[in-house]
Amino acid sequence: MSALNDGLQWFVNLGASVMLPVLLFIFALILRIKVGKAFKAGLTVGIGFIGLNLVLNLLTQSLGPASHAMVKNFGLHLSTLDIGWPAGSAVAYGTVLGSLAIPVGVITNVILLLIGLTKTLDVDVWNYWHIAFTGSIIYAVTHNFALGIFTMVVHIMIIYLLADLSAPYIQKQYGLPGISFPQGASAPGFLLALPLNWIMDRIPGINKIKITPATVQKRMGIFGDASVMGLIIGIVIGALAKYSVAATLQLGVKTAAVLILMPRMVSLLMEGLTPISEGANEFVKKRFPGRNLYIGMDSALATGNETVLSSAIILVPITLLIAVILPGNSTLPFGDLATIPYMIAIMAAVFGGDIFRTLVGGIVDIVITLYIASWVAPYVTEIAKAAKFSLQGASSITVMSDGGVWTTWVIVGIGKLMTWGGIGIIGIITLGLMIWFNKFSKKNTL
Repeated sequence: MSALNDGLQWFVNLGASVMLPVLLFIFALILRIKVGKAFKAGLTVGIGFIGLNLVLNLLTQSLGPASHAMVKNFGLHLSTLDIGWPAGSAVAYGTVLGSLAIPVGVITNVILLLIGLTKTLDVDVWNYWHIAFTGSIIYAVTHNFALGIFTMVVHIMIIYLLADLSAPYIQKQYGLPGISFPQGASAPGFLLALPLNWIMDRIPGINKIKITPATVQKRMGIFGDASVMGLIIGIVIGALAKYSVAATLQLGVKTAAVLILMPRMVSLLMEGLTPISEGANEFVKKRFPGRNLYIGMDSALATGNETVLSSAIILVPITLLIAVILPGNSTLPFGDLATIPYMIAIMAAVFGGDIFRTLVGGIVDIVITLYIASWVAPYVTEIAKAAKFSLQGASSITVMSDGGVWTTWVIVGIGKLMTWGGIGIIGIITLGLMIWFNKFSKKNTL
């Protein structure tokens, strides 16, 4: 068992740019796609991920220091540090229970696919760190290893259900046929966006506001162009960070570059995914008539969308402001400020690409996120110590992107209060919804 875990960990450590092409190549061969075509598709996806990560790193390296400077300028004194998802995933996978997340997630996915309770074939196995996160917290709270495993199973069921429900919105808005986003930090936003969209549809005046990248460009001319918008946003953030004129202009150009380059990297990814997605659907149609199959991918595929990226960059200074004025909040946003595009990716699809609604939804989401991230901080700090993660001088840490989603609050809160009974109830409700959606719902969407 130890050798198996070590082998899986080695494979995961290769990173998405190597791991995903290998998995997709094997999957394509199973689908009987020609070897050459399968190899090219997998390699193209790997190249796309490298390009995407380069652009995301540019965004992180640009916004990170600027955000830190804004924190200092505003004199923020909050006791809990947001360490961000990279450190959060290391903590989650660093526990004994967390190391089992990938086999637990894969086995659960296969079983649900075979019995027809999900349409999502999740090839993005790296993101099983989300279930490792909640499973490790439950284990830290209850000291029950079996309950931690069961928690991971229930959590991944919730994610697959949300991925299936949100897939039609994602495919329509982002032009990603056959794709779903079974990512723990993005999928929960779907159930938050639905009621918000319904409410805004019914508020006089608000329901008339429609701001999309196309309307912005039409009304503002050159100032509505993605590159010019990126330049302006970057300059504003640089000014708030009290950068020099040169550094402010450099940040502006880098932000503009991100807005232009990101969609092109996503297009490259889709170039590799398209033949595999088409092959998967043909395979399913032949063997399971009447069923559709979604390829589960990272929500990074949506980060190149102008609405998502523009809204996320605007939300960076807004998030810092909210953290300061929000009563009862102890979380200092930092590591996950550059992860906001992921947090709002599915929400933006529900809002039909409307920038105004995405900003409103993003603000509501950030308020909820800060409260939950502050509440879960003691447990995150505990599992970080168990994983021998260096707190780098901080006495309390949290993760906004995953520690702040409502699924973490529900699972950890009910799991702590009712242990097996609580997690069991969540599992039964989720299973019931899966059965209804996949077996009885005619539209297969909300």
